[in-house]
Amino acid sequence: MQTIEPLTYLVDGDAGALKDMACLLQAAGLHVAAFDRTDSFLQAHDPTAPGCAVIDVRMPGLDGLALLRELQEGGAERAIVFVAGGASDAALGVRAMKAGAVDFLIKPLEVDGFIAAVRHALARDAHERAVRVELQRIRAHLDTLTRREQQVLRHVVSGRLNKQIAFDLGIAEKTIKVHRARVMEKMGATSLAQLVRETLELEAGAVFAGDGVDKDAL
Repeated sequence: MQTIEPLTYLVDGDAGALKDMACLLQAAGLHVAAFDRTDSFLQAHDPTAPGCAVIDVRMPGLDGLALLRELQEGGAERAIVFVAGGASDAALGVRAMKAGAVDFLIKPLEVDGFIAAVRHALARDAHERAVRVELQRIRAHLDTLTRREQQVLRHVVSGRLNKQIAFDLGIAEKTIKVHRARVMEKMGATSLAQLVRETLELEAGAVFAGDGVDKDAL
């Protein structure tokens, strides 16, 4: 499978700053796409592609924080580093971090710190994408379970023994063993520890809302 190189989107209305940032990142071996307007960025932005974005918080028109909100409301998962023109924008930095930014830097940018911040954002994006893929895999397995198997899974994850589950559900213990084996097989789990871990990961990922899975089953 061909690996897609992560892309760093640069969004800054200052042509000189935009060029300097692009040159620094390219010299560091990173792939860059530069935009001096937010609308141009939004038209070109591919939320499915790996990478991050470096955005000037003081962009004219749709400012950086508003742009971040638009991306989030559109369902785009993107690690973002904000940059600002001076120390007077420190309050904006606090707002940006609270809004979900990976970092907030003040111009003029310190070269090593800037590159490190971008690499950190790229690493954050890669990690979060890997987590989402794993959760999607687990959810796909969960969707194959019958309602009864989901009930058994809930009890297994809570540490209940087969005879206890059988009593709670009002069915034979041998039937529980059959359901339990099917749950292990359908979930692709080779051990109880793995089954518990994956189920808890799915619950922690908050992916149940609106997906048709019985929330009371886990």
